[in-house]
Formats: sequence, structure tokens, C-alpha cells
Amino acid sequence: MNKKTLYVTQAAVIAALYVVLVFVFQYSSFGPIQFRVAEALTILPYFTPAAIPGVTIGCLLSNLLFSAEILDVIFGTAATLIAAYLSYQLRENKFLVPVPPILVNAIIIPWVLKYAYFEADPVPFMMLTVGAGQLVSAGILGMILLFALEKIRHIIFKDD
Repeated sequence: MNKKTLYVTQAAVIAALYVVLVFVFQYSSFGPIQFRVAEALTILPYFTPAAIPGVTIGCLLSNLLFSAEILDVIFGTAATLIAAYLSYQLRENKFLVPVPPILVNAIIIPWVLKYAYFEADPVPFMMLTVGAGQLVSAGILGMILLFALEKIRHIIFKDD
């Protein structure tokens, strides 16, 4: 398989997985106290740059499919893109890979919640709640996923 086809295929599969995980766990994927299981996929830039558009498109589609407000579609997707790019830049140290999704979402998403959904909670409180959700999904679940995929990376991410 040529590299361009592999890249597009990997990105598409990652985007599809993200959307499916948001769909299955939609009850906890939105709101001021959110635990988006799909955010575990934000560690995938460690393995392939195709994960950058993959998780970004997955987030965009999820927000569109689940009727997110336009500010959430724009800034939530932008947060995912920034976090994925920064995770890719930190791939030399696998333990740093989940840090950008945790921090970027903890900083950006509370403002989205405040101005798109008119959440009454103060922004600093939502930074803590969103950050805690990200810590569990990207930090803990993401690292479990990273270590599991690392054992089979030669099968899944070959030719990358």
C-alpha cells in the first residue's frame, strides 16, 4: 500500500473510531463535567501523524452529529487539532503525549461551555472538571491504550 493511501486510511479509521466512541458514550461526552472516552485516542499521534487529522475530523463529526453549538464545533475541534499536533511533537517521550490533550482542553473547553452553552459554573471550576475528565480519558485510558498498541505497533502502524 502506498504511503498516501495508508495515511488517509489510518486517519479515516481513527476518525470513525472517535465518532463511534462518542456515540456509544454520548451520555458522558458533553457538558461541564465530561468524560469523553474517545479522547483516549488522542495518544495516537505517538504512533502516526495520520492521527492528527483523524482525531480532529472525528471530533468535528462528533460535534456536528450530536448537534453541538457552532462555537463548540469550531473551538472544540480546534482544541483537538492543537492538542493532537502538540502530542505528535512530544512523541519522543511517550509519557508526555497525553499532556497536551489534558491541558489544551482544560483551558479551551470551559470557555466554550460558558459562551456556547451558557453554563453557570465559573470557568476555573470547569477547567478543573474538564481537566479531570481529560486526565482520566487521555491520561489514564490513553496511556493504557498506548502501552497496549505499542506491543503490536509493527502490525497496525507498519510502513509509517
